[in-house]
Amino acid sequence: MTTPNNSPRKSIGKKLAAVLVASTVLGVGIAGFEAATGSVAQAEAVRVETPAAAPSFADIIEKVSPAVVSVRVKTNIQPASDMQFNFNGQDLDQLPPPLQKFFRDFGPRFGNPDGFDNRRSQRPQRARPVAQGSGFFISEDGYLVTNNHVVDNGTEFTVVMDDGTELNANLIGTDPRTDLALLKVEEARKFTYVAFADDQKVRVGDWVVAVGNPFGLGGTVTAGIVSAMGRDIGAGPYDDFIQIDAAVNHGNSGGPTFNLNGEVVGINTAIFSPSGGNVGIAFAVPASVAKNVIDELMNDGSVERGWLGVAIQPVTTDIAESLGLDKTDGALVADPQKDAPAAQAGIRAGDIIVAVNGKDIKGPRELAREIANFDPGTSVDVKILRRGKEQTISVKLGELPTDQTAEAPQVTPDQQSETALADYGLTVAPAEDGAGVVVTDVNPDSPAADAGIRAGDKVVEVNNEAVASAGDVEKELKAVTDSGRKAALMLLERDDTSRFVAIPTERG
Repeated sequence: MTTPNNSPRKSIGKKLAAVLVASTVLGVGIAGFEAATGSVAQAEAVRVETPAAAPSFADIIEKVSPAVVSVRVKTNIQPASDMQFNFNGQDLDQLPPPLQKFFRDFGPRFGNPDGFDNRRSQRPQRARPVAQGSGFFISEDGYLVTNNHVVDNGTEFTVVMDDGTELNANLIGTDPRTDLALLKVEEARKFTYVAFADDQKVRVGDWVVAVGNPFGLGGTVTAGIVSAMGRDIGAGPYDDFIQIDAAVNHGNSGGPTFNLNGEVVGINTAIFSPSGGNVGIAFAVPASVAKNVIDELMNDGSVERGWLGVAIQPVTTDIAESLGLDKTDGALVADPQKDAPAAQAGIRAGDIIVAVNGKDIKGPRELAREIANFDPGTSVDVKILRRGKEQTISVKLGELPTDQTAEAPQVTPDQQSETALADYGLTVAPAEDGAGVVVTDVNPDSPAADAGIRAGDKVVEVNNEAVASAGDVEKELKAVTDSGRKAALMLLERDDTSRFVAIPTERG
């Protein structure tokens, strides 16, 4: 029996041949056909002939590790208890029988056998370990840098080298305001040391390497990038931290952060961590700040900073509006301290400092850092805005005192002469000294309350004009309104400090 030419088998064969021809023409070939028909095909693993270049930090670490050390600190600690047992025979008779037997049997072990006197508090104190951090050498003769909070209250200091060698160190000086400290190892050898980088060239996104002693584990290396610059974390008046995302933990304090040239761009000082461990947000003191501080500590054992003697605050958008300014640059002088350099030179409350020696001042933080860079006794040109007009005042800087207090008189409201400024949410009374008015009540739903004004505040000036009564306040507020401004500037005193607030002139 023959199969017809149009049989199903021949038809399928012709179709199959057509598919093979088409596959070959299209460049798919047998493999494509097998894939199309569901057959298993042999495939090669993906391979990149030219791998992507990833940075290796091994060469850097090999060079800098001998300069990085662990810092161990000991201090004199009072005994946990100063209890003294001065039991005589009569005292023992008053105790329950079991306690009488206990003190008779074991009393001598607590002190002298006659009076059962525990004299642990009279034993000589012994230095005990209380802190551990990191540090690094900055000179071949043994100077090394760490954090102030690592060595604070310490009496004995030991540095542990990369090879495990332990050496004693002496404290040369500290600067709590920047949390830096300088130690010195007296040893007849040349130490491997590292140099500070030019942190002005550091950019967000640059690779960095942190080396330190986390959790007392010894030399540990972590890598990351610069996450941000100029961070203010509220640690002090000179905050200007570099933020990095390299893993930094407890014990890394005082250790260096290196760039890819093996130069120190920052000193690890703080971390942000809700849990207490690394979350990728660490802060380092910039090399430029550290270098200046360390140089002074090396030469003098302490840091001297220039001092203007003013309480300052930012120029907020509302304050700028109240003064008719189109930008918020500068530092607003809230209170020039009496007999301080600024007051003696003629700087007044309400002045806005916009430049020092030609360098623009963006805000209070920049002003504090700029003034601190000068030595006491240096004369600087301070450019100010006063009533919208620029002028330059020469100020001879003083020395920053350890404790600073603003001087402002304590006042008591005159309850018998209260006057209402209800439209502004304020009730005020003349101050007893005749300078300013005292706020006796604030409507909690008023713009005055939103601005932070509270009962007990003393209003000294409105729109840079002194006020002594509610009428003076009304007059100055009206003048601001008539000028077209939407907010008025008030100078307030509270708890011996002064500050400016902007209060809307649109009556509620």
